[in-house]
Amino acid sequence: MSTLTPSPVTSTVAMHMSDGIINAPVSALFGVIAFAGLAFCVWRAQTDLDEKTVPMAGLVAAFIFAVQMINFPILPGVSGHLLGGALAAILVGPYTGALCIAIVLVVQALLFADGGVTALGANITNMALISTFVGYLVAVAGYRLIGRRVPSPGRLGVIAFMAALCGTVAAATGFVVEYALGGAATESLGTVAAYMWGTHALIGIGEGLITAVTVMAVARARPDLVYLLRTRTPNGSASVGVPA
Repeated sequence: MSTLTPSPVTSTVAMHMSDGIINAPVSALFGVIAFAGLAFCVWRAQTDLDEKTVPMAGLVAAFIFAVQMINFPILPGVSGHLLGGALAAILVGPYTGALCIAIVLVVQALLFADGGVTALGANITNMALISTFVGYLVAVAGYRLIGRRVPSPGRLGVIAFMAALCGTVAAATGFVVEYALGGAATESLGTVAAYMWGTHALIGIGEGLITAVTVMAVARARPDLVYLLRTRTPNGSASVGVPA
């Protein structure tokens, strides 16, 4: 996500979309998409939740909520913070991870006015659904490509970095699509797209570093808690290991 100081362009463009940036019909459309996506995640997450995943999901949501309060500068007048989609997906799976991010976004919108209530559906679509699932797909592809059966922490860090970077840019693309469908601000689509992709490519680097460091730390201490590393044995138990 980007946090921006007022200017002719940046005052209306940020990942946490405020009320009025997209029109009511498009806001309603993405509200329905977000609801349907989260309902599907609730259904699928039931198979992932166990005695390890449930407390881990709570810790992931709390960690992401706390880290999102910390902004890092990327350009003059522009700062970014963790979205957390790829991080959540790697640690607790894409379905549970999307629910974790959605809960954080709802709390931020209702209690801290971070993101508009009418734009909540669009924000959940971008940051909880798009970012999480794109990040997870990239992580799975990276795991298969360079992770081998039991990847080293360094390889896992590379996978996590790329997943977070791609997830961040994908979330920004979701914003651009929503703006193209019903942008209510005065900036042109080309200006918005260039700004969102440019700044969030940089934000994605910060996101990737935070995600990589966090995932590597968890994998070294408790690799059995990293969803991406789990392999199912015939009896259904999880078997995983990461060399030091």
